[in-house]
Amino acid sequence: MWLVIIGLLAWSWGPTEMSRATSLVTDWRNMAEFGRAFLRPDFHDWDIYLADMVVTIQIALWGTALSAVFGVPFAILSSANVSPQWVVQPVRRLMDACRATNEIVFALLFVVAVGLGPFAGVMALFVHNTGVFSKLYSEAVEAIDPRPVEGIRATGARRLPEIVFGVIPQVIPLWSSFALYRLETNVRSATTLGIVGAGGIGQTLYESIRAFHYADTAAQMIIVVATVIIIDMISARLRRALI
Repeated sequence: MWLVIIGLLAWSWGPTEMSRATSLVTDWRNMAEFGRAFLRPDFHDWDIYLADMVVTIQIALWGTALSAVFGVPFAILSSANVSPQWVVQPVRRLMDACRATNEIVFALLFVVAVGLGPFAGVMALFVHNTGVFSKLYSEAVEAIDPRPVEGIRATGARRLPEIVFGVIPQVIPLWSSFALYRLETNVRSATTLGIVGAGGIGQTLYESIRAFHYADTAAQMIIVVATVIIIDMISARLRRALI
């Protein structure tokens, strides 16, 4: 196993230009100048940065909410213990495609389709995370206790009541935990979507980097990190309460 890992790393050495790692030491003056700018964050436009951060959170909220809801039917259709194989396999492949395509790629497509702005970011997160939620949700469904479902089936109930009353009550706490986890992940993802014109603080951050305004960049990054930490702390408490 270790030989395989070492072999893969050796195979990747040249294409990834790992030999350039020495420039981190040889070009230390450039690194020092770069670092000094980041040690003097400029918060003179903090209110603008904070407003952009709020927009980023709102993008993440809508993207997560839509995908959490639309992920439910796809998760049911992707679960082998609930749906027939001729339905499960095509739906899984569709969700694989959504999950395998990065949010930035979807954002680029939606910027072309609906124009610049936060809505493109919402739709990018929505499509990508629908694939993620369907995977997480379906794994929870496939791990349920089958006895409640069999009890409901014994009463002569059809497939939909089996799912509503036998499956969903068992997985709701775990599904809610997944949604909270993806929300904090999507706040980070929404930050990068602004780079391609999907709104939020990412757009402001990208403009500051392009203009070499590293003091402004440092202030924006501090706001992003502080926001993610706060959201992570809140969601961790909520997840503990749900599970």
